[in-house]
Amino acid sequence: MIDLRSDTVTRPTPEMRRAMADAEVGDDVFGDDPTVNSLQEHVADLLGKEAALFVPTGSMGNQVCLGVLSRPGDEVICESRAHFLHYEGGSVATNLGLVTRPVPGTDGVITADQVGLLIRQRSEHNPGTAVVAMENTHNSAGGKVFPLEAARSLSEVSHAAGASVHIDGARIFNAQAATGTPAREWAALADTITFCFSKGLGAPIGSIVSSTAERIEEGRYVRKRLGGGMRQVGVIAAAARVAVDTGIERLVEDHENARILATGLRQLHEDAVVEEPQTNMVFLNLAPFAVDASEVAERLLSEGVLTLGFPGATMRLVTHRDVDRSDVDTALLAFKRVLRRDET
Repeated sequence: MIDLRSDTVTRPTPEMRRAMADAEVGDDVFGDDPTVNSLQEHVADLLGKEAALFVPTGSMGNQVCLGVLSRPGDEVICESRAHFLHYEGGSVATNLGLVTRPVPGTDGVITADQVGLLIRQRSEHNPGTAVVAMENTHNSAGGKVFPLEAARSLSEVSHAAGASVHIDGARIFNAQAATGTPAREWAALADTITFCFSKGLGAPIGSIVSSTAERIEEGRYVRKRLGGGMRQVGVIAAAARVAVDTGIERLVEDHENARILATGLRQLHEDAVVEEPQTNMVFLNLAPFAVDASEVAERLLSEGVLTLGFPGATMRLVTHRDVDRSDVDTALLAFKRVLRRDET
């Protein structure tokens, strides 16, 4: 099967499996798992931060970050389609007691001008704005990059008004691959940042939080409270280390395959792609074909192509390490057979 559902579906590489089998481990709750400690130090250095904390998921990573930057009843400003707002089970409200203030963005970007008018101090009438969050790259905006200068302006305005800045950087290295700008330049603008090993980088499990040493110490408490205290987790961290060491530079291949996929789909109809992909996501517009995404997904399955078929006229297609150029060509033939049947 050619799996275009997400970049989370990759299988561990042989190198990852060897690293997992050979990993030196300890008890990470006691802080003595050497493989985890090495990974955390490496990532902190990579992003220019004082410290880092390994967590099992990106959702927990966001909660740890927001948890150390706020207190219950505080407000977090975010783009209206933010991942932690819509796709993390309401955890920000349920587990952290935070009020979210969504702001409509353009291509997933909220601006300093927008946010500067919204940041407020706590009073007996309203919550105070504790955090301004940005997502880079932005999932629901089609894998769009949050431009560095826009991020810098947003960070400056937020900090000047007394609010902290968090970057949900689940796919931050896709932003690096797309622009050539090192991820650490975005990280420098934020008080906390998290990214996933288990998306484009290809590890089976894991995310990581980076910040100051003081916040990471507090983050260990939040992680424990959320059930994320792990024991001999070096067996997972070993695969994450391979992912970060070998997966970053090859992300450009995923982006190129996404562009090839988009070009091929446009040959079926000029409006078949919502817009040119910046990274590894292609949003297919099915309106010209007068067919629902769930129907297309069902038909593609019989063609050997896995997609997410949510009801509606848009389908997200994601390229990743386990989809090569020949897979893209094969998938395009399947789309041609499925979609051109519906044109008539």
